[in-house]
Amino acid sequence: MEFFAQAKGIWTEEDLRSRLTIGSLVEHCASITEIIDTGDGVSGEIYSVWGQFKLERSLVRGGVRFAMPTCPNAMAWTVTTGFPPDPDAALIHCTINRPDHDPDFIESLEEFVEDWRVGLEKAA
Repeated sequence: MEFFAQAKGIWTEEDLRSRLTIGSLVEHCASITEIIDTGDGVSGEIYSVWGQFKLERSLVRGGVRFAMPTCPNAMAWTVTTGFPPDPDAALIHCTINRPDHDPDFIESLEEFVEDWRVGLEKAA
């Protein structure tokens, strides 16, 4: 499944890469409530609305990608900019490895990307 949100503002790839670190995630997304370990900046551990998970951060074209390798749904999300239809906005794209899921979980994923949108628009 895929979930999208677009945060208005003027973002650059460099902005996203420098500002969206594992240690700063609680500042940008209300669904991430605690940083347990920032690790080496590439991997760490967070507490979210779904519980505690290992987290990996990687650089991708246009921004950053976060993945939760211990998540049973293989959840990952990217925050990127520089692409149509609005190359200044930040696009949040979240995926899980299931074609469908229970309605409550789907709602929590929709809220997750919305929390990212709100957090990024406040930070813009």
